[in-house]
Amino acid sequence: MSRAFLIFSAALVALMAGALLYAVRIPTEIALEQAAPQPTTLETATHPVFTLPDLEGKNRELAEWDGKHRLINFWATWCAPCRREIPMLKAFQDQHGEAGFQILGIAVDYPDMVLPFADEAEFNYPILTGQQDAMAVAESSGVEFIGMPFTMIVTRDGEFVGAYLGELHQSHLDDIVTILTRLDNGEIGKKEVRGALDLL
Repeated sequence: MSRAFLIFSAALVALMAGALLYAVRIPTEIALEQAAPQPTTLETATHPVFTLPDLEGKNRELAEWDGKHRLINFWATWCAPCRREIPMLKAFQDQHGEAGFQILGIAVDYPDMVLPFADEAEFNYPILTGQQDAMAVAESSGVEFIGMPFTMIVTRDGEFVGAYLGELHQSHLDDIVTILTRLDNGEIGKKEVRGALDLL
């Protein structure tokens, strides 16, 4: 057997082994890629889009309130700080609703718990409900959702610009109005809004 034939045979075996390895790796890599969780896209993180049922079971979309600054307040009937916020949020809605501010309550709770509470609370702003779906909305902000109350702030054009973890107080609401009004007046941009809201 000639040396040239041996070299040719070895090269052929190496080529076939390489082709086989490549063929085996491609499906594995595709499967791993498909199995890996996909990161939140910028569009989802900065412009939240969601649909949740209201107290009558009708699906409502966040986009229904486009054109208004939205304070999306996540709460539950069993959460004492959440309940303390409600009278203040109702007063805020009365005071600032006509100026283009909208409170949206999202109850991370079961509807049969929320309905009797809502009758007693007499909300003057929309209440949406959900359990895991509601939590997924909060988590879409990219902010670690560790408890309630939790409030997302979305501008008139639907852009998420900040969040507040914990119980809101009147001073926080006053600052939010000031910051977003300055945005409306062109005094500051979205970057400055985010920075200011981070300091609340």
